[in-house]
Amino acid sequence: MPAFVGAVNVVSVSSSSVFQIGDVYMMQPMSSAKTFAGGGSFNTGDHIEVELGFSQVYVYDKDFVDQGVIG
Repeated sequence: MPAFVGAVNVVSVSSSSVFQIGDVYMMQPMSSAKTFAGGGSFNTGDHIEVELGFSQVYVYDKDFVDQGVIG
């Protein structure tokens, strides 16, 4: 059944959003990210104690471009 849509006011749509008006069969938003983190990162839980002393992350990515996301 077709959708009848009235006036629409879009203020902003971020880069990882989907904006759809009317009928749709399937929506498949995709995104990718590269994260660099040092030791002791991404810990979750209660009462975590991390003793690293001196921690430094060295990143060398010679190709600058990674595999793209294709739908």
